[in-house]
Amino acid sequence: MARGVGKSGEFVGAVVAALWPWSAEHHQKSLKRIPVLAVLDIGLIVRGLRYKSNYAVERRIEPFYKGGRVQVNRDGKFMFCPCGIKLNVIDIETGALLHSLEQDDQEDITAFVLSPDDEILVTGSRALLLKQWDWRENKCARTWKAVHVAPVAAMAFDCTSTLLATGGCDSTIKIWDMIKQYCTHNLKGSSGVVHLVEFHPDISRLQLFSSSMDYKIRIWDLNSSKCVAVLSGHFSAVTSLAFAADKDTLISSGRDKICMVWSLKTGESKRTIPVYESVEAAVLLPENGDFSQLGVKNQGLHFLTAGSKGVLKIWEAATAACVFTQAVPFEPVESKEEASERSLTHCMFVPGRNQFVTVSMEHNIVLYDAQTLQLRKQFAGYNDEVLDVKFLGPGDSHIVVATNSPQLKVFELATSHCQILYGHTETILALDVFRKGLMFVSCAKDKSLRVWRMSKDGKVTCVAQGLGHAHVVGTVSCSRLKESFVVTSSQDCTIKIWNIPESLTSKAKATLISSPETLHAQVTERGHDKDINSVAVSPNDKLIATGSQDRLAKLWSCSDCSLLGVFTGHKRGIWCVQFSPVDQVLATSSADGTLKLWGLQDFSCLKTFEGHDASVLKIIFVSRGTQLLSSGSDGLLKLWTIKTNECVKTLDGHEDKIWGLHSNKQDDMVVSGSSDSCITLWKDVTDIEQQEAQAKQEEQIMKEQELSNLLHEKRYLKALGLAISLDRPHTVLMVVKAILKEVDGRKHLEENILRLRKDQKEAVLAFLVTWNTNSRNCHEAQAVIEILLKHETPDCLLQYSGIKAAVESLLPYTERHFQRLSRLLEASMFIDFMWQNMKLADVSQQEDMTL
Repeated sequence: MARGVGKSGEFVGAVVAALWPWSAEHHQKSLKRIPVLAVLDIGLIVRGLRYKSNYAVERRIEPFYKGGRVQVNRDGKFMFCPCGIKLNVIDIETGALLHSLEQDDQEDITAFVLSPDDEILVTGSRALLLKQWDWRENKCARTWKAVHVAPVAAMAFDCTSTLLATGGCDSTIKIWDMIKQYCTHNLKGSSGVVHLVEFHPDISRLQLFSSSMDYKIRIWDLNSSKCVAVLSGHFSAVTSLAFAADKDTLISSGRDKICMVWSLKTGESKRTIPVYESVEAAVLLPENGDFSQLGVKNQGLHFLTAGSKGVLKIWEAATAACVFTQAVPFEPVESKEEASERSLTHCMFVPGRNQFVTVSMEHNIVLYDAQTLQLRKQFAGYNDEVLDVKFLGPGDSHIVVATNSPQLKVFELATSHCQILYGHTETILALDVFRKGLMFVSCAKDKSLRVWRMSKDGKVTCVAQGLGHAHVVGTVSCSRLKESFVVTSSQDCTIKIWNIPESLTSKAKATLISSPETLHAQVTERGHDKDINSVAVSPNDKLIATGSQDRLAKLWSCSDCSLLGVFTGHKRGIWCVQFSPVDQVLATSSADGTLKLWGLQDFSCLKTFEGHDASVLKIIFVSRGTQLLSSGSDGLLKLWTIKTNECVKTLDGHEDKIWGLHSNKQDDMVVSGSSDSCITLWKDVTDIEQQEAQAKQEEQIMKEQELSNLLHEKRYLKALGLAISLDRPHTVLMVVKAILKEVDGRKHLEENILRLRKDQKEAVLAFLVTWNTNSRNCHEAQAVIEILLKHETPDCLLQYSGIKAAVESLLPYTERHFQRLSRLLEASMFIDFMWQNMKLADVSQQEDMTL
């Protein structure tokens, strides 16, 4: 639908303002009888205002990482993330998915590695196959057997990108020559899964380092294919190896909460550094960088660790001292489960970006500035089940997402940067955003609600929290006119109204808030006999609507939460309630698969929309209240026109329940979130499709005029080609008939048909199948068939698209035409015979009369 601007937009705004001036104090006086749904015809009155007809997927935010090693290419532009059977290539700047390298064998990828020169990418899967990819072109260059009898667990290239090492779950290590394409070494002797392999950076040494489940580090000499040294000291799995610039010092990290510094000359441990947490990665700081802000004051070896506590630490190898600890980006952990979720599983340094990249157990990938460890960008690799999603920001530049976790995720749409908001202690169930888009509210299973505020730079902080419900808080709604109050409802069947202090809404005062303020419920009312699934505030902040599992929707006064009316009619629980933005109407959706519109004057059902085959979970008004958009548990979205009760479009963009649905302020974008972990941004393409249809129609008219001109000028070849391009079988037939009417028509037809392209001949063949079914047009069809059979070889005809079906269709009608001709011939011979007999009788009679 076109957005109203200028005078049209002002008129719509005036109508909306006139429709919602009524207050709770003068409820009965102001509820004068208005023609119900009359205002919904505004779209037909206001000039330039049209219904929406379609939405198209503009973007998807899907899981792109499900665990394992992550790698970044040399210049820091692309990131490689394993996701089941796929390896996704992500553009770091935009967060867009560049390619998805998918295994043909449909088996999960167990390991992958990118060569140092960025040219070769190799993946290994559970099918025991290795694949070499041209990742820029999204093509598999070659596939070969891994020779391992169990899946490959680790991979590494040497610095020249010519040798590949694969460590398997079968306790063996294979070395592959990537140029000559054969296995050069089969190293045996490890115990259990070989989960770590690294080449020594000095290629002249030809050494490979590995570690397996016996917690030892083995050094293999590739010249002799033997293990020349074993470094023992760890008492748990070794997680990373880092080589110092002198190439004779090695740092190893382990899950035994220590890091060890080794001398490769003597094969002995120089120092053991207690880290007091399970370490997943140790990364050396570059020697030429300035790390004074990270506590690095002395020359010497310094390294960074990432582990189970979820923070980065800088260590000085010479003194075993921790010189810097990253500030905790979240509130103190309250349980072991939360601690494990926040732990880091991988860390690496990206020289091309001068940044450290970390990966958390929650599948979040974070980029930190190398000199300050300040967060620069964050990606959410996996969203889990999406329970709610809303547009956020003054220009709807962000979306806030509630997933099946206690953390909120705020995505910046332009860059895919993701903020993780900590505060709730249990799963967040619902969200709502205030009108200006800078403040929003969340509610969760921890029986609380939290108010969040976005600053000008896009940073979101918690400014208030409220406690008071006895059970899970399942739904929330914000005031519409001002940031003045919040309404929540819970499984305790109560409705609570929470006033927002002015200190939170004032920009000057809000910046001074150091810790979240505590909110207290001003009004509490028991609303239903069962769980309340939805709550909504009217556009004038005077009314509240609730929908419950008890199949009832109720209307309440906002001032004192007094009951004004009950809407009865749904056969199953109500999932969502929404006020119309332009009329005194309430929309409800239910598990009975229907949507209903109710009048607020007499609480009667005005319209019922049927079409969903499953529960309708969410509804929103679009097109300034003239249309509805609904989402179901079957993963479908449906667009409804209220005036006609018609389902205009069904959108299939999800594979599971769609819990979240929201429209932006411009009413030209919709975001949906589903249990399939996918967030979809839909763009209104009504205007685009109408423009395309109009352009197509104009082009069609121009071509038809051109065709008419060509026929008039007897330029049959161009006319034939144009008629074929227009896909007009009857017009092509008229052209053929016109050619045959000319002198030497058969010859001219033959010349024109033979000059057509193969695809044009295929089209003509398809057309003449239809012509041949009618005796009036069979002569033209047979004439074209004759030309094709005379001048095209059988092998060439067999290459034609649809030739088999064409022949099967042509044969019976052709036989029928010949039978008809045979009967005609027989009849003509009988007439000739009779004529000849009549002529003989007349001659003999004339002779007798003469005599």
